[in-house]
Amino acid sequence: MKITFIGGGNMANALIGGLKKQGFSAAGMQVVEPVEELRARLTDDFGVRCAPAIDAAALACEVLVLAVKPQTMKTALAPLREEFAGRLKDQLVISIAAGLQMKDIGRWLGGYGNLVRSMPNTPALIGAGVTGLCAAPAVDREGRETAEKILRAVGRVLWVEDESLMDVVTAVSGSGPAYVFYFIEAIQKAGAELGLPADTARQLAVETFIGAARLAEASSEPVDELRMRVTSKGGTTAAAIEAFNTQGVDAGIAAGVAAAAARGRALCEILGQD
Repeated sequence: MKITFIGGGNMANALIGGLKKQGFSAAGMQVVEPVEELRARLTDDFGVRCAPAIDAAALACEVLVLAVKPQTMKTALAPLREEFAGRLKDQLVISIAAGLQMKDIGRWLGGYGNLVRSMPNTPALIGAGVTGLCAAPAVDREGRETAEKILRAVGRVLWVEDESLMDVVTAVSGSGPAYVFYFIEAIQKAGAELGLPADTARQLAVETFIGAARLAEASSEPVDELRMRVTSKGGTTAAAIEAFNTQGVDAGIAAGVAAAAARGRALCEILGQD
């Protein structure tokens, strides 16, 4: 299988590195990247072919991964509806650009339909990501398996059958690392304000999040059960949870995720305009 990446930024780097670890050959991957410095880095780090613009060799592939910023996607795809119009035959096109609907990408590709939309998150940069995937009706089982194989190079994958829910995926997992960093920051700050050295407070906060997440992953119990196990009646954790409830922390989180999903839907409309 030959894969061409349109865009050579951080996520493309993560995917190429992950694929190489899985045994994919550098000869089977290439990148279209206009920035010379990024091309040089990709060649040095991975040994893949890089080109400054889409050319015939770049389209000699089975999979095209769209890894450019959403706001530049239409421009980046222009050669595929102009000088290379009709050159997409049965390639699987995977978009990892947030906020772009498949109908808009397909239109910018001249009416192409063999598309998968994905939403990876930043832990993919260390191989610990989770990616939501949604396939257009034209994508067959083999295409879905191919998309899974590629995105699994940077973590786990989950399928969403209704594309409208991809905005919720973005709100939960795409933006989710920022929520976790927000909580780590808040706990670290609280610990330091109560007298802990800043580096100690940071390590305690980070390691606690890592350990709790691993425990939730390893357990078959619902997370609310895991929480209640730590929350002894009248104890220290109960006091903290009561304060969180009084301050409306849970409602604030729900409102934040809803706001992110709403913004995602709005951006889809803005970014998809011609």
